[in-house]
Amino acid sequence: MSIAIVDARGWQNTLDLKTGEKIDAAGPVIKLVKDVLQRHPYPGDTDPGSNRWVSDTAFDLIDRYAPRFVFLTYAAQYFSGRYTPMSKETRARMISDVFLEAEHFISRSGFAAIAVGTGDMTPLLGFIDVTRLDGLAVCTHWSTRYAGLYGPSPDDMKILEEHPHIEKIVSQEEVVRLFGGTPEQTLRLPEYLMLACEGYAFKTISDAMRMPVMIPSLNFNVPLHAPSRTVEAITGIRQILEEDLSEKNVALIAIEGVGLDEFLWPHRPCRNSTEWYYYEPGEAQYLTIVSGRHRFLDYPTGSGYKYFNGAEGAARSYPFSGHFKSIPEGAFASTFPGKSIAVGNKSMFMHMVTGADLSVECFARNLYNQGTMAVIHRADKL
Repeated sequence: MSIAIVDARGWQNTLDLKTGEKIDAAGPVIKLVKDVLQRHPYPGDTDPGSNRWVSDTAFDLIDRYAPRFVFLTYAAQYFSGRYTPMSKETRARMISDVFLEAEHFISRSGFAAIAVGTGDMTPLLGFIDVTRLDGLAVCTHWSTRYAGLYGPSPDDMKILEEHPHIEKIVSQEEVVRLFGGTPEQTLRLPEYLMLACEGYAFKTISDAMRMPVMIPSLNFNVPLHAPSRTVEAITGIRQILEEDLSEKNVALIAIEGVGLDEFLWPHRPCRNSTEWYYYEPGEAQYLTIVSGRHRFLDYPTGSGYKYFNGAEGAARSYPFSGHFKSIPEGAFASTFPGKSIAVGNKSMFMHMVTGADLSVECFARNLYNQGTMAVIHRADKL
């Protein structure tokens, strides 16, 4: 059983991660994690101290748990850049700060670093309104490139195919072919996947997020800092983790909202795509990195994570894990025999996509700070 501990400014609850129900649980690892949460309240997604919170929390866990593998996500600059208008100079300082923070972590911890930027940002130019179709268009809150289309009429298809800001419309069959989908995965896909042109985002009836000022660019390649290594695609990162960890402690660092144009460490382009599809910052990108294979069909962006067959029912599993209905299989840290931790200021990601023994993340929704959450997947390595 995976155990979740939610800390709302010092008020802590211990829960079964799968059911969300309160449980009575004790032990040295639970005490360790509770104490770490209590010492490190989360400052907020766009707070200047958010990235420092990631480092400080990781240091605390390293001192008490002694992991050999650490997965960190620094995301404050992604949230600030997405929602806060700022000058080029201000953005440059913000990007510089996150690299200084990552350097601070590496210098103090002594871990070897492999760092990947999740992709450049570009100003929002406008929305593609698909709310008045005969069919239904849906997308996830955090996707701007992709939207799913269900039951379109011939008139819908004509309008969409002629839209100046829709780059491409891909059939379900083409998506399944590209990713080698199973019949079960096909059920998760929309009939069509629509692709927005750079700078544009889809407006659907399911969109309830804040208005962005910047969105992800066309990131077919992302920067990878892996000294003395050549990695062609993000699916190759797992292999170098395995090789490096045979010799030294390693930190895999994801730097959100930073691509080839702004990445400040020595780096090489790393393919973040396959054919017409590229990964936006999100769970599919993370899962692809940590598993070494494409994972788009696990949580297909264009479906809006919407199931129309009613199979989910009233009671769902993993209520604190966003759209996840199970713990993804094949994440690197879940198969690594040594100790591992994950810390990040991006909700739901660290405990579901890394596979780490212990994870700590912000517990925030739509930038509203509700505290912190830790998940214990393995309590038997202390």
